Amino acid sequence: MSFLISDAMAQAAGDGAGAPGLEGLILPIGLIIMLYFLMIRPQMKRQKEHKKLVQTLAKGDEVQTEGGLMGRISDLGENFVKVEIAEGVEVKIRRQAVAAIMPKGTLKEL
Repeated sequence: MSFLISDAMAQAAGDGAGAPGLEGLILPIGLIIMLYFLMIRPQMKRQKEHKKLVQTLAKGDEVQTEGGLMGRISDLGENFVKVEIAEGVEVKIRRQAVAAIMPKGTLKEL
């Protein structure tokens, strides 16, 4: 069976210097730091901005929803918003479904 394991590999395994020290932790710690700054922190920033946008909704604002509907807010509730997408046509959506507040006059361009 010695033809499967070379003599050099067998000798090196017996010489083990012990557990890896600080060198073994540098790569995982570096990856965690990169993950935080490249993925977690920007996502938290977007969540804060969206929460602020949802809290500042007001009657008469022209908005775009996550689904792509555009309309004017006609009524506000605690969790829901009524959006008028055409004259006499209102849709009730969740406040969190509002993606953006559009500049005044955007609906007239359509």
